[in-house]
Amino acid sequence: MMLKLFIRKDVRQLIEDAADPTRSEGGHRFKRTLGAFNLIMLGIGGIIGAGVFSLTGTAAAYYAGPGIVFSFMIGGVLCAFAGLCYAEMAAMVPVSGSAYAYSYATMGEFVAWIIGWDLILEYAFGAVTVCASWSGYLFSLVVKTLGVKLSDRMILFSKGPWELVTLNDGSQTFGYWNAPASMIAIVLAGILYRGMAESSWFNNFIVFLKITIVLLFIGLGWAVVDSHLWVGDSSVSGLASFVPPQAILMRNGKQFMSFGWPGVLTGAGVVFFSYVGFDAISTTAQECKNPKRDLPIGIITSLLVCTLLYVFVALVITGVVPYQQLGVADPVAVGVDHIVALRGWKPLAQKVFTFFMKFGALAGLTSVILVLMMAQTRIFYSMAKDGLLPWFGLMHKKYSTPHVATIFAGMMVGICSGFIPMSLVGELVSIGTLLAFVLVCAGIPILRIKFPDVPRPFKTPLYFLVAPMGVVSCLWVMSGLPLDTWMRLLIWLLVGLIIYFGYGIKKSKLRSSLKD
Repeated sequence: MMLKLFIRKDVRQLIEDAADPTRSEGGHRFKRTLGAFNLIMLGIGGIIGAGVFSLTGTAAAYYAGPGIVFSFMIGGVLCAFAGLCYAEMAAMVPVSGSAYAYSYATMGEFVAWIIGWDLILEYAFGAVTVCASWSGYLFSLVVKTLGVKLSDRMILFSKGPWELVTLNDGSQTFGYWNAPASMIAIVLAGILYRGMAESSWFNNFIVFLKITIVLLFIGLGWAVVDSHLWVGDSSVSGLASFVPPQAILMRNGKQFMSFGWPGVLTGAGVVFFSYVGFDAISTTAQECKNPKRDLPIGIITSLLVCTLLYVFVALVITGVVPYQQLGVADPVAVGVDHIVALRGWKPLAQKVFTFFMKFGALAGLTSVILVLMMAQTRIFYSMAKDGLLPWFGLMHKKYSTPHVATIFAGMMVGICSGFIPMSLVGELVSIGTLLAFVLVCAGIPILRIKFPDVPRPFKTPLYFLVAPMGVVSCLWVMSGLPLDTWMRLLIWLLVGLIIYFGYGIKKSKLRSSLKD
């Protein structure tokens, strides 16, 4: 019985399935509309979002200081290990299931179910987290920047029932429902319902706007950077001057040792969330014009571009604001305030610049939600096509989209983002993503040994070093996450096992084919 849990799909059969139009009910399949440029834009759209707009400040203020620059570089290298492994897998097995499909071929059905269930955690609750952040930025833009006065009733619908809101008289109470978070999820689900071409165009527009805003922040801030703010330790010079000496800090009533190079490493773990999203590109394999060439280009290029942008944002923000002042929810907004003050702009210019920066943040978060929800629907579709989940394998006759999966994902994300606090699911997204990375990196040497003759349009360089380093680095980051995050992951996986043994194992098409 235990051995049967690990029955594997043949890699060659996976590749044939991806090219077979009858794989979808009614002879329908995904439309191949995405090129390399679209994939790069999807990657950037999925990566640049809540991480850079919020975690940069926390990592700088409490862990790394100006050394956050090195933290982003380390985080980029850690993601590069997983990114190179994803690129080989996606080019070799161009199917929409991403790490779920790869695990099915390398480690068997049981592990594939675990990673598929884990990807639901990553993409669905990642979208929930970003929807809540989107709502917060919208509230800040409307109330703080535009000066619109909301009624108490409207304020109560800006956060969920477990989060405090401040009413007009200064009193605090719990919210009713985070309506903006639910609404943006439903709107984006509607766009995804219509098709990938429309979704890709919408994403490209938003990513262009987002990159423009980030470059504007870097360009205007670079001119007023004070290099003295980078000197963490006056006794050293050169690159080491970015790293403050180790010190004991107090946070949330607890003392902890921070800064120094250990703090830089901890900061890398904190900002790792900023890179989450590039793996979503691999779920679009069956919608790519030339997946074997374009998927590696999309994954690797988007990672490189985002790493460069992150490093320059970190240089600017720690060069215009003392890093001790960055431990806030909106560090980029704090940086904007310092930039306009240092440049001596008039109040109107300050307000216009602040508006566009916050609008850019909203645009950035919108594209992240779109990409994560898109990836979620493709995971539902792949698991349903294998018989492990019901309904979600149906394809819309006109739009060629997994419409049932899209409707369900939109409802799921909309309901959860309206009522579940962001703090509850944020770290769950990180641990779910890291677990997916671990399994993909582990799968590379397995496939090299078991299927050495399968064509590999892209090969992970030095795979015998890169793949193990990817596994070790991801496990290292996971080890730094709180115990309660691990407990929530175990509970989530337990729920998944109940569904698998109660439904999936009985309906598995692979098992049925072996019986026949």
